[in-house]
Amino acid sequence: MYGKWQVPAATVTASRTKGEKASEVERVYRTLREWLIHAKLRPGDFLSEAQLAEQCRTSRTPIREACSRLAQDRWLSLIRRKGYLVTPVSVRDVVELYEYRKLLECFTAEKVAQSASHEQIGGLKVILGPESDPEENVAATLAANERFHLRLAELATNQRVIDQLALSLRHVRRLDTLCTQTVPGWIGHGDIMSAIEAHKPARARQAMAVHIDLSRDKMIKLFST
Repeated sequence: MYGKWQVPAATVTASRTKGEKASEVERVYRTLREWLIHAKLRPGDFLSEAQLAEQCRTSRTPIREACSRLAQDRWLSLIRRKGYLVTPVSVRDVVELYEYRKLLECFTAEKVAQSASHEQIGGLKVILGPESDPEENVAATLAANERFHLRLAELATNQRVIDQLALSLRHVRRLDTLCTQTVPGWIGHGDIMSAIEAHKPARARQAMAVHIDLSRDKMIKLFST
């Protein structure tokens, strides 16, 4: 008979095993997602469970569960009995993604311009530092871009917007990585920052709309060829 506070050994073992399995799935999921974001796994690539298991140094079960999650996030497409396809990027995908970004980010730019403190504006400028530094590498600039847009959402203090934008920005980061490898030039954030610093909400909203439209058009140029 077990004491009042004693848990059966089998229960402890099962709980630990379940937790270890969940942890391994999460590790594989995050690893594969990073490879997708940084275009190490490129649109159109075919992936087999055996290949991924070897690359991630794990078994097929965590691969299968992680890939199922990535398919739900629209990174992968399941090819029944064969493996997975890194979902190709179409012009329609680009247009839909940037339309959605526009809805979320015009809101965040406008709201931040209404209430941003001097310290918060200073923090945004620091985040954008890499994009004006000619010595900075592309990876740092892309990371700063993602952080800037997500920071605006955080300052807008709407958790639903933060969650949805975080997912969208991972896809944007992947597109930016592919784009900077092919199409030269960078679309900066100067007009957005100027409007926020001046506390001009309508101007900030418009500047963000223009920024996203220019980014969208650049991606369309890349993926329509």
